[in-house]
Amino acid sequence: MEWRGEGTVIARRPHGEHAALVDILSPDAGRVSGMVPGGAGRSKAAMLQLGNRVSALWRARLEDQLGTFTLEPGAARPGLLANAAALDGMNATAALLRFALPERDPHPQIARASEALWDAMDRGADWAGDYVRWELLLLEDLGFGLDLQSCAVTGARQGLAYVSPNTGRAVTAEAAGEFAPRLLRLPSLLGGPPSNDELANALTLTGHFLHKWLAQEHVGRPLPAARERLAARLIRG
Repeated sequence: MEWRGEGTVIARRPHGEHAALVDILSPDAGRVSGMVPGGAGRSKAAMLQLGNRVSALWRARLEDQLGTFTLEPGAARPGLLANAAALDGMNATAALLRFALPERDPHPQIARASEALWDAMDRGADWAGDYVRWELLLLEDLGFGLDLQSCAVTGARQGLAYVSPNTGRAVTAEAAGEFAPRLLRLPSLLGGPPSNDELANALTLTGHFLHKWLAQEHVGRPLPAARERLAARLIRG
């Protein structure tokens, strides 16, 4: 078997004395894993930094075998190493992609969104809100989308303020009534009312469903710690 394409490095770990196991995210092939001969050496270390683009040739004798990569450097993202928040952001997104995406299963929408988010991190732009929306898109792309367009009780599209932690559907403040303390707040960056703890509410909302629907009910193990480290940093910042 053979695949040729471009993607972004989302994992690199040692394999034996000289090789490395590398994952790349490609719009047309999804998450692709393979061995890079000599990948543990200094000569290839810069190319294999998380977030760097590469051109890849992947080969394997059989579909279910570990393939071998031949990689050529593409565009680098040096800004990811120059800023602690951006590095945490890259680590968190890469860890979630490895956690959530099956190997060689194309997810072009989340791949394109990931590239745009990493470009923003590399530029040093204000990307915190984009990151929250990226988490929502990841849930949606995997079949766990939230319904934040209308009230689950009344059908209203205005005045949405809360989200049910069980169903992921939005609710207005009036419809929530006495049950409001049991619901998750919907921040304005996701369609709700403004608040002083906007980003904290947004990360709590997406984090709840990442834990409940993706980690617990789908994958069966805890979310990567890198996601919690990033959330704590963004809330502090």
